[in-house]
Parts: sequence; structure tokens; C-alpha cells
Amino acid sequence: MTPFKPNVYCRHTATLIDNKLYILGGLDLNRNVIKEFFYLDVSVLFNTQELSWQDLSNINMVPPHGFAASVKGGPNNYTLFLYGGTSTDQTMSLVYTFDSQSIVWSIPKIAGVNTIRKRGLTGIINNDGRMYLWGGCTNTDFVNDMLILDTINLNWSKGSIINAPTPRTDYGAILLPNNKIIYMGGNDYDTTSFNSNTLNIVKGTTLTLSEVTSGNIPSNRAGFSAVLGLDGKRIIIFGGYFINPGYLDTTLYVLDLANNNWYIPKISGKIPKPRALHQANVIGKYMVVSFGIGYDKTDESDILLLDISNNDEYIWTTEFDPKMPSPPPPTPPSTLPPLPPPSLPPSHSPSPSHSSSSPHNMSDPHNISDNIACVVVGSSLGGVFLSVGSFLIYKWKKNKQKTIHENDNNNDYSQEEKEFPIVRDIHNYEQDINNNEQETIQIDQIPRNESTSNYPIIIPPPIINKNNYHKQEIILTPENENTTNHELIIIPVNDHHGQEIMQTLQNENTSDHEPTIPAPAIVNTNNYNYGQEVISTPNNNRISSQILKDEILQAVKNEIGQNLKNELLQAVKNEIGQNLNNLNITRNNTNQD
Repeated sequence: MTPFKPNVYCRHTATLIDNKLYILGGLDLNRNVIKEFFYLDVSVLFNTQELSWQDLSNINMVPPHGFAASVKGGPNNYTLFLYGGTSTDQTMSLVYTFDSQSIVWSIPKIAGVNTIRKRGLTGIINNDGRMYLWGGCTNTDFVNDMLILDTINLNWSKGSIINAPTPRTDYGAILLPNNKIIYMGGNDYDTTSFNSNTLNIVKGTTLTLSEVTSGNIPSNRAGFSAVLGLDGKRIIIFGGYFINPGYLDTTLYVLDLANNNWYIPKISGKIPKPRALHQANVIGKYMVVSFGIGYDKTDESDILLLDISNNDEYIWTTEFDPKMPSPPPPTPPSTLPPLPPPSLPPSHSPSPSHSSSSPHNMSDPHNISDNIACVVVGSSLGGVFLSVGSFLIYKWKKNKQKTIHENDNNNDYSQEEKEFPIVRDIHNYEQDINNNEQETIQIDQIPRNESTSNYPIIIPPPIINKNNYHKQEIILTPENENTTNHELIIIPVNDHHGQEIMQTLQNENTSDHEPTIPAPAIVNTNNYNYGQEVISTPNNNRISSQILKDEILQAVKNEIGQNLKNELLQAVKNEIGQNLNNLNITRNNTNQD
């Protein structure tokens, strides 16, 4: 295959298959039908001033022809279907196919209704592989019938002509995204002629483009091209032969399908001369115009490129880039970090990193709990030292007089406080704790109909069974009747060492807008020698602080009791030592006497 210079001028077909734009038949400058068949590779960069056409005319079995219609179809959608047209060869078949994979032409056998040859029409193929051939003209008449060729099953049928447009040829036709076809403009006068330079009609007439539209309506025209915009929301037309409206008309219009309003788009680049009886295909981001009447082959390229990727401004260019423009970046998601699910941290004291004051750490519920705990511990220890110091001074002034009976009473009180730790609810839902009853800690106002991204994770109210301290069982029940689709969550707490958490999944019917339900706070009351061990969650920080206060109070009491013991023992030792000293002095005096 070697590059060559085509002779085609107009009335050809242009079919895009697998990044190849196939040009077939048409008329030359002398208005003679030709047999040329060639393609342009559109998978690579190229400049319209240096086109590299690849000639396939030597394998073309189609006789010289023009005015035909073509589409891409077939079972695998890589077959060129050619219908109708006019030819000097009376043996020309009605339909030809070209397999772009095997590079072979053939004449298919098509079943169905009898059909006739038509010319001057546009073929439209839908997503089901049906080629629609409306209007055109025969050897004698303009027609408005609809032929339908099933390119997959190779079958002919006819469509309805009820409410069909008036017969015409050289019209514009577009398949819309909703699988409907728009037909516009055209010629219904068999002796119409126009100036090949200005494209103004000198005899006859053309049809209007304003039947169902408004705005800057193009003048009546035919032989123009029409393509669907990249967004599927507008139709772009170019060129055509037209009736002189009496003012300077333009060659490029856009029809907004949202309101059926015509407008003239903003255009930049070197504007070419208008053309008629050409073809146009959308390839990548370009409207690619091929050949036509109205331009000088020695001055302009056979191919025109209109960049239609920006609806605000179309650009005429000579450079083809097969890369499609990048889509706009997606809207960034919310920058709010998701709240982490509760976990089981180790029982040792938090590391220094937990006390960081950075914004990120301060937004962490666990760090907030640690900060509160640090404040409580600091304040409480200061109070402990002040209380112990004051108490010792007081006892020193009282000559450290304290009985063993008082010390025993303090020990008994401390033992009573260790029997079961008291946990109080921050929402004033306090209940007495009895060994034969359950204490329910309720948390209300759970958002159900809003996004949970702006709310903290809500913990459902736990019910604590305190009948068996060595095998607590915490059962979560839905607080709101809207949560009846949730299954119960049962959490067994093992004895002395760690906790084993088992959660059943929520019901699959739970709607997406309900908040996430994490594991509840777990209170370990098994180890009485070291007080309570609390695993904090965002909604029980204050409860954890109250527990910590109770622990510190108990520690203070224990410390005071121990100090009393130490003081009494020291006082006894001092008293005995003083008595011994007095006794020695007395003995020494006696011996001297």
C-alpha cells in the first residue's frame, strides 16, 4: 500500500471502522462516477496538509458509483454495508459488504420484502444493528418511505410512513441517544442547481430547518453535514447549498436539543471555505469533514478538522491528536476523617504520644478521653497531697493520739467500698444497683435520617447483668423503634484477663443512612485489688472520668488508713524510746546516789 492522491470530489461515502476512515466511490471534478476505495489511519497523529491515504482500489469489487449510503454494522460491528446509489454499470448490486478484518468484499444474500434502489439519502444504524434508509429518490420520483436492513440477520423490512416528512433528498439525519432519528432540511426539487463557488441556489429551492426549532435558524439548505456533539446534547451542522437569505450567512450552526434552539457557536482558528455534498464523522474530539464542493484542492486540504471538545468555543485546526481530552476531575469527597471504631487498648497507661495537642490527635475520641483523665488525675493527686499533709499536721498537733479501734473502722469502710464499683450515668438516668436487678445506661437522640459523616458514632445503651461478676453479659438493644431491623449484639466478658467481643452483623435491610453502631464500653469488675478498668468510647468519657475519681477517692482512703497505721506505730516506738530513756536516766541517778 502506497500513499496516493484521491480524485474524488463529492457524493462519496465515509465510514469509520476500527480507527480507519474508509472513503468509497463518489464523483470527480468532472462529475463522473469513480471506483476509488481508500482509507485514512486515524489512530495516529497527523497534519491535514500531509495526509497519508492508503489505497484499496485494486480489491474493490463495487462498480463506479455515487450518491450511495453506508454504515458500519454486522454481528461484530466491523463490516461496511453499502446501499443503493447510481452507477453506469447496470449490473451493480443493491447491497455490498466489506469485511474490514479479512479485507474482502462480498454481495450478501438478504431475505425479506422486495426493495428498490434509491439514491441521495443518508443511512442511519441504531444500537441493534438496523440500518434505516428513509427518503431519497428513485429514477423517477422523490420518496418518503422507510427501508430497514437488519445487518446482523440480513433481513429487509419496511417502516411506517404515517406522519412521515415530505419526500426529499440531500437532507441531514442524526441518531439521538434515545434511539430516535432527527431529519432536517433537504431538497425536493429535481432541477435544483447552485453556484459551486458561493453554494447559493440559482434554481429551485431547499427545505427549511425551522419546522420545530427557534433561535438563529439557518437558512433553508441541503447537502450539508450533521453530527451529534460529544455530550449528546447538541447537533452541529456544517456547509450545504442554500438559498441566499439576503445577508451574510454562516456555515456552522448548533442546535441545542434541550430547548430546540439554534445558535451560532464561538469559533477560533482559520475558518475554511464552506462546502456542500461532503461527509462528516465524529472521530475522537473532532468533527472530521471530508471532500465536498466549494473549496480549491490546491489551497485547502481534503480533510477539515473542527475540535468540538469545548462547547464554549470550537476550534478549526490542522493537527489531529487521537487522544481524547481528559474528563473533569471528580468532586472531592468530604475531608472529614471517619471516626475510628472502638478497639481494645492495652491496660497499661497511655503513651506520651496520646497527650499530643495537634488538631488531628485532639479530634480522636480516645485522645480526648486521655486528656480528660490526665486533668482529673492531676487535680485529684494535688488534693490527695494537700489532704494528707493537713491531716498529718493535725495529728501532730494532737500528739498523734489515735486508737487501734479507729484504724480498724477505716479498714472496714475501705472494704465496703471495694464490694462493687459505682458507675453513674451522665444523662441523669441513675438507678440503684442491686445484685438481683439490671442497670440500663441509655443514650438518646440517635440521628436516623441524616448522614453520619457529621455526627459522632452513637453507642446503643448497654444492659449490664451484675448477678454474676465473673461472667458478665452485656446485651445491646435498639433504643429507637426505627432500629428494629438490627439484631441483638451479645458481648461475653471473660474472667480476670481480657475481654472476648462477638458482635452479630446488622440486618441486611438496614438503610444506608443509619449511623454505624460500634462495640460498647466494657467495665471489668473482676479485679477488685486494682479498681475498675474502663475502655472508653466517645460517649462515655465522662463516665470514665467519674469512675477514675471514685478510684482515686478509694486510693486516698486506703492511703490515709495506711498512714494512720504508720503514724501509730511510729508514735508507739517514740513513746517506748522516750520511756526507755527516762528509765535509763532514773537508773543512772540511782546508781550515783
